[in-house]
Amino acid sequence: MRVLTVRRGLIGALATGLAFSSLLTAPAASGAPARDDAAAGLPLGPGDLTETRSARQVLPGVMHVSIERGHASPDDFWTVTVGTGTTEAELTALEDRVRAAGLTPRRDPVAGDDPTTGRPLGALVRIGRYGTQAAAATARSAVAAAGLPARVQHTGEDGHSTTGPWSLDVLVIDPRRFKGRLGSELATGIVPGRETTSDLARRTGAAAAVNGGYFVIGGSRTTPGPWLAGTDGDPAGISAVRGELLSEAVAGRPALVVPTDSGAAASVRRLRTRLTLRAPDGAHREVTGLNRQSGLVVNCGGTGDATPFTHPAHDYTCGNPNELLALTPAFGPTAPEGDGYQAVLDAAGLVTAVREGRGGPLGAGATVLQGTGTGAQWLREHAAVGAPLVLRRTVADSETGAPLPLTPQTSLVNGGPLLLRDGASALDPVRDGWSPEDIEGADRADFFNGWYLRRNPRTAAGVTADGRILLVTADGRRPEHSVGLSIDETAAVLRDLGAADAINLDGGGSTAMVVHDELQSLPSDAAGERPDADALVVLP
Repeated sequence: MRVLTVRRGLIGALATGLAFSSLLTAPAASGAPARDDAAAGLPLGPGDLTETRSARQVLPGVMHVSIERGHASPDDFWTVTVGTGTTEAELTALEDRVRAAGLTPRRDPVAGDDPTTGRPLGALVRIGRYGTQAAAATARSAVAAAGLPARVQHTGEDGHSTTGPWSLDVLVIDPRRFKGRLGSELATGIVPGRETTSDLARRTGAAAAVNGGYFVIGGSRTTPGPWLAGTDGDPAGISAVRGELLSEAVAGRPALVVPTDSGAAASVRRLRTRLTLRAPDGAHREVTGLNRQSGLVVNCGGTGDATPFTHPAHDYTCGNPNELLALTPAFGPTAPEGDGYQAVLDAAGLVTAVREGRGGPLGAGATVLQGTGTGAQWLREHAAVGAPLVLRRTVADSETGAPLPLTPQTSLVNGGPLLLRDGASALDPVRDGWSPEDIEGADRADFFNGWYLRRNPRTAAGVTADGRILLVTADGRRPEHSVGLSIDETAAVLRDLGAADAINLDGGGSTAMVVHDELQSLPSDAAGERPDADALVVLP
């Protein structure tokens, strides 16, 4: 494997159909040339940063490219963050608390504007400048002992100008040459449960894999609020594997659509789902969700009586007291328990059992309907043993209304925000659920800064104008190795690599790329590679 010349043409060469061998025989780079519009490397940091790229063929029509750019900046350092203030009154109150503890506060501006107002989002109140993470952690302990909130952060991740470094991996799949299968697979093979991308790749025999969409990390939370709650491993947005719809959409958020048959085109589309149940007397009822726990709508964007709202809100769990859910065989052996009413359908759609209360084992091939509130009452009135109930599941483009047929070759992977449309930035954080406006017990301005504006590990997917698929991971939260990407930088990188349409997938500790059973990315979690809910796999 040879290092390629540092030029934007690496991915461009694929787009123009150059042979893979010609890429490998390109002269090795001894250093980055001066940046200009024609040959600039990735649009990260100053244009004269050193950038190296290496490439290898994974399978015919599948290429893995590693990109290393930049170096640690002497201007960046470790610090302790007390909080984010969006107004002068909030900032002054934070600073007064710091001074009352005998410490000296500092204001660092947030690296972006409030998308709801167009004005600067605010500033971070911080303490100290430290050369190592360990020194900052020691200072954090003293700050916390004084009764102040405290987080150790690195300024290279703030989103302001830096020299890096950055470490990225790219899978390029050409559907005209690739004769295998590209699609999503669930961790453990059912909705509940998680496994690492490395384990999933080994289990499925994948030549390469990248972590997929957002999901629930189950825990003690069983109520709505500014946290994730529900079934561990449940996709937090639309999901389909081999043509089977497994999870409902989040109010028109984007998804990656991957037809897995050879030669078919992938796409990035805003999708909505419509789920209905029809009784023999013609009565209809909206089904509010698939394969999840009643009353817990992760990332919000639910239908019916969703509370406190029906628009998306990332990493916030909304509620609904009046649900009718469908649990398909993909949910696994046991249904969630709780109050309400339950009906069991056999493979032909006939009601085989009903009961007060929810939960219990799921028979092979059975679909379980669970109702709460008015949903439970509808089942009591219409789900009689022996009667047929017709469950319809449809997916459509939320912008055009055009239906999206789900064939056995179709995979849907949830994500957001939408990054690119037709080669231009399509970022709309409010629409996609990253509004910094506070909602019920959640400091969304601090969340927006930390998740959206600051640099983090990222996973993203794009589709070029001629149908090639780009799967990109960027390491982060390890400033000596890679500072990560902001969302704006993620969009810019996908555009620079040649994507026309692109979507952000799950990132942070979930970011992982595996090639030939080797993990390419460096996990940001201290515990190592995080178990995820699904992955995009490249099968021979």
